[in-house]
Amino acid sequence: MTDTLVQATDLHKHFGSNRAVDGVSLHIKPGEIYGLVGSDGAGKTTTIRLLVGALLPNKGEIHVCGYDVLKQTELARSQIGYLSQRFSMYEDLSVLENIRFFAEVRGLSQSEWLPRSMEILEFVGLADFKDRRAGQLSGGMKQKLGLASALVTRPRLLLLDEPTTGVDPVTRQDFWQLVIKLVSMSPSPSGRGVRGEGVSVLISTPYMDEASRCHRVGFMKLGKIIAEDTPSNLRARLNGRVLELRGNPINTLRRIAHQDEDVEDVAAFGDKLHVRVREGKSDLIMKRLPDEIKSAGGVLTELRAIPSTLEDVFIALSEQLNESHP
Repeated sequence: MTDTLVQATDLHKHFGSNRAVDGVSLHIKPGEIYGLVGSDGAGKTTTIRLLVGALLPNKGEIHVCGYDVLKQTELARSQIGYLSQRFSMYEDLSVLENIRFFAEVRGLSQSEWLPRSMEILEFVGLADFKDRRAGQLSGGMKQKLGLASALVTRPRLLLLDEPTTGVDPVTRQDFWQLVIKLVSMSPSPSGRGVRGEGVSVLISTPYMDEASRCHRVGFMKLGKIIAEDTPSNLRARLNGRVLELRGNPINTLRRIAHQDEDVEDVAAFGDKLHVRVREGKSDLIMKRLPDEIKSAGGVLTELRAIPSTLEDVFIALSEQLNESHP
């Protein structure tokens, strides 16, 4: 077994003048959940399609489980389970018929795919719905069916492209519990477990709360990875530099905070503001901001230092990128 399941180096993909992927390099280890995080248009889906061999890069190299995706495409794909952004199951087929189709396309016999399918359906919670037509499933159940179909060939790498977009918070939680269980669980005593050792997951998401569940995160913007590290290390970049501000009217508080020369950014988080300050300036701002707010007719309810979030870090990094590429 190699130490790296995915090794992608200097990937470029252009669509005319649009540099959808612009120099991306990735390495993903066995048993790792890697989050590719960014807003729409950042290049996440194009990157995943390059990894699975659905698109050819203009430049770069990709190896999956030791296979060159460009030269040994089918061998590489045999190691991959892929769940695309759109529901790609056949809606007129039943749950079990869909899984059978994808299994037999990959060359599995009935004696292989049938017990495997039932085991996976039990795992994702669809065993009682195996005869229901896919078109009659809820959004969350459709995502679980997509995951089940991706798992039927026992892949070593799962590529999940925004799998929880458009589903409710409870379904998102359920889906993530399945992903975490896939990576952490051991094979069954029969040797026919849902996963073998060394399964890795690359998941793209626009949600920062999902990013925090990953072992490592790559922030992506304008086709580039602008930062990559563990969630805790990324958050540590802004240690001591984020203040939480509450009061009213919130627009007045935001304007006053923005005017302070030591404030870099003010972002709304629901009914409160996150104020990002220059390094070493938190105490000074906490002393002078209350008087400035009072003078402007605002009411300060709370001002305190808080741990930074991944969203704070992503906003800061995005601003730095914008400044370097005006």
